[in-house]
Amino acid sequence: MSEKHLFHVRKRTLLAIAGCVWLLAGVNVARLGILSYGIMEAVRWYHPVLSAVVFGAFGFMFFKMSFKHTKRIHGYPEPTRPFWHFFDLKAYCIMAFMMGGGIWLRSSGLVPNTFIAVFYTGLGLALALAGVMFWVMFARYPRMDNKANEPAAEV
Repeated sequence: MSEKHLFHVRKRTLLAIAGCVWLLAGVNVARLGILSYGIMEAVRWYHPVLSAVVFGAFGFMFFKMSFKHTKRIHGYPEPTRPFWHFFDLKAYCIMAFMMGGGIWLRSSGLVPNTFIAVFYTGLGLALALAGVMFWVMFARYPRMDNKANEPAAEV
């Protein structure tokens, strides 16, 4: 295999990589939120409702984003791409900003634990949903034959 193609994967595999990244990120962020719920003095009835609102807002945004990235991946003219092409540059920048901002926000102490519990739980579950959506797109993406850029024959 040439060096140029050493890190190349099929377009369908890019969807699986995106699914893994988003699902892992979502589970970890949601875990931080749930742990914060566990150390709150009192969980009021509206805290989970607010987490659901955060989930709804980000879930809608990430749901649309998963379709956008799937369309972009499907539109690549080559049958294989470098494995890091599961995102475009803009998505990597947004991810870095969100991760850096989240780490800073938690460590700064500027927001109460209640905010971390409510926001991180909703955001994490929305991220995980995006990961699941990428896996759904992976499952629905036509499998490609090794020798041609045609869908493999059904067995």
